[in-house]
Amino acid sequence: MDTQQLIDAITPEAYQRLLYAVETGKWPEGTTLSQQQRDSCIQAVMLYQSKHNSEPEHMTVAAGGEICFKSKSELKKQFQKEQKEEEIFRVNPNQAD
Repeated sequence: MDTQQLIDAITPEAYQRLLYAVETGKWPEGTTLSQQQRDSCIQAVMLYQSKHNSEPEHMTVAAGGEICFKSKSELKKQFQKEQKEEEIFRVNPNQAD
């Protein structure tokens, strides 16, 4: 199997499993990866990202194979936006109506 066939064979679900394995050093079921498996997974993740990652995060491979670096201000804006979207309404049960 050549590189292009490998990239084409990776489904989004398989990519998520590979990404989890790279990030944690374990498969989602809990089995630890060998160093060779981890190296292979990293390569597969980078290849997949180089083809499919149209909205790259900081330090990921963007579509086209470029590594995405974001400045501190770009990251700060991104995190502030995400935090606003995830704000939770909190109620104090001791507070009178």
